Amino acid sequence: MNSAHHSLLIPPKRVTSKPGTLKLPAACTLASPSAADGLPLGQLAGDLSRLGARTAIRRNAAGPAAVRIQRAPRLAICGSDAVTAAVAGDAYRLEITPDGATVTATTDRGAYYGVQTLRELLAVHGKNLPCQIIEDWPDFARRGVYHDCSRGKVPTVATLKALVERLARWKINELQLYIENTFTFHRHPAIGKGFSPFTPEELLDVQDHCRRHHVRFIGSLSSFGHMEKTLCLPEYNHLAETPEGAVAGAWGLMSLCPTDPAAAKFMGELYDEFLPLFEAVDFNICCDETFDLGKGRSKARAEKIGKGQVYLDFIMKLHGHCQRHGKRVNLWSDILLEHPGLLPQLPRDLVMLNWDYDIDGLRIPRSKEIADAGLPQVVCPGTNGWQSHGSRMHESMGNIRQFAAEGRKRGAEGLLNTDWGDCLHRNLLGASLHGFAHGAAQSWNGQAVTTDEAAFTRTFCHHAFGTLGKRDEKFTNKLAVALDLLGNSYLLCHAGEPIRNADLYWGLIEPLMGWKKMPPGWFNKTIDFMHAPGLRQIISQLSDPSIWPTPPAGMDAFERTALREFVLAAEMDTLACRRGLAAIALRAGQSVPSRELKTLASQTARTAGRFQALWLTRSKPSRLRENMWLFRNVEAEAKKLAGR
Repeated sequence: MNSAHHSLLIPPKRVTSKPGTLKLPAACTLASPSAADGLPLGQLAGDLSRLGARTAIRRNAAGPAAVRIQRAPRLAICGSDAVTAAVAGDAYRLEITPDGATVTATTDRGAYYGVQTLRELLAVHGKNLPCQIIEDWPDFARRGVYHDCSRGKVPTVATLKALVERLARWKINELQLYIENTFTFHRHPAIGKGFSPFTPEELLDVQDHCRRHHVRFIGSLSSFGHMEKTLCLPEYNHLAETPEGAVAGAWGLMSLCPTDPAAAKFMGELYDEFLPLFEAVDFNICCDETFDLGKGRSKARAEKIGKGQVYLDFIMKLHGHCQRHGKRVNLWSDILLEHPGLLPQLPRDLVMLNWDYDIDGLRIPRSKEIADAGLPQVVCPGTNGWQSHGSRMHESMGNIRQFAAEGRKRGAEGLLNTDWGDCLHRNLLGASLHGFAHGAAQSWNGQAVTTDEAAFTRTFCHHAFGTLGKRDEKFTNKLAVALDLLGNSYLLCHAGEPIRNADLYWGLIEPLMGWKKMPPGWFNKTIDFMHAPGLRQIISQLSDPSIWPTPPAGMDAFERTALREFVLAAEMDTLACRRGLAAIALRAGQSVPSRELKTLASQTARTAGRFQALWLTRSKPSRLRENMWLFRNVEAEAKKLAGR
């Protein structure tokens, strides 16, 4: 019988059940002739040890073994219509018989993925594995995560290494870190100062770890738009499109002036230091959201030849810099899709990263235009964790599902799941793990995941947080229910049109005073969109600490921290909603009881302390001080209002 294995987080493509059971012995030999298999066999040995088995890893190609990894010059499934050359190296065959389990692959990474599936089977069945044959391969050759390291948080190397191990277990094979200014440039030391920037040694350390786990570490650097953190410095302000600052409607963003030869020269100097660090051929030059393009120093040129052509001319200069370093340019597609007539002019080696973060995002179907232009592309949904505390789970899952389907339809190279940190990166890494895992599953076998998507959160909780060998259904189910409440509370509070790309109440952890006098605007309108009964329901659901299960013994520190982050996210959502109720009353000219305001002040102080502790558990100090300043001002404001 062929079917998808829905009890696994990353369901295999083809499963053929066989009679019998493999009962792993108390002493298990794990064997492979390849030294490259030492790492996955070591992972497997660790799992078996937690199941109470003793293990020995042997370097041989024959002899008795409970688990054996072997290479073959070709798998029967490779070369078929389903398994393209681009993904054939990731394919594997896992056969489980009463005598043992055998992973067969043509490459080291295929063997690695076969072992990850075997580890998932152990997590479900323990040491008694049902006999079966799994033939498996991914939907996409590139299965990536894009992690923001510029808006506030700069993760420690230890955090990134731990994250890489989890992503690789979910068969993610690409990691990009979004860097605007958080790198120590030798020739330009002012850039990144005070932002806890990465050093070259740190990035190389992460890259080494990625390589061991078959993850491509791809460089990414803001190279046109989103340059305000650099362009606001006196040394570089003259390179800006609008040196006086961001133009109206640009949301505080600043771009390089594309017609200034010094701007292209400057980026060449940054590339000379940054690009050689990365082994991967692909490099992401970003170049999105150049809102001020043609509104400052390049205005005359843009009026003469068009903004799109001005944009493309600068892209071609960056393309030339990348070619000098042997890199293939990747860039966000939003600006070029505003000028689709330019698509035929693009070099054929330029990869379009088509992004949109709504379920019904207007750029999702525009992947067809990119495909029709003959350009390679990667589809880029998002975790929807930014401008949120517990993420927008419904939006995330729908967005990833829709974009993955479009990517498969248009022959995309891959799926790059983005995780941003807008507005000082108050969102927590733990809350993004569900989105990362869902993106991984959709990247590998999207059809199977979509068919049984209702069960995904519970499956995620078991595989990401369950205790191996002690499948605690009570713990798994309780955590799944709590995560569903946390991740979908944002749907309860809208009295009118939903605010896109953010939780409606996320911005309420900021001063309330003056809202009655504010001119109409986005943050002001959010109060009018608030649904007070919904806010009360969120408070009722998330303020109860008993919704969270107790971490089981033996849980790794990374997951224990994630559970603490879930609890903190619920606490911050509760605080925001209580402040929302106060804001609604203030806007209506009503008084807020002094006791409630004092409670808000004390809750803010407690939340701030926990936020600081968890930030420093995973990340460098970076912009923590701005977040703490915000908490202190919110606390002080509540105390001031209470004293009236």
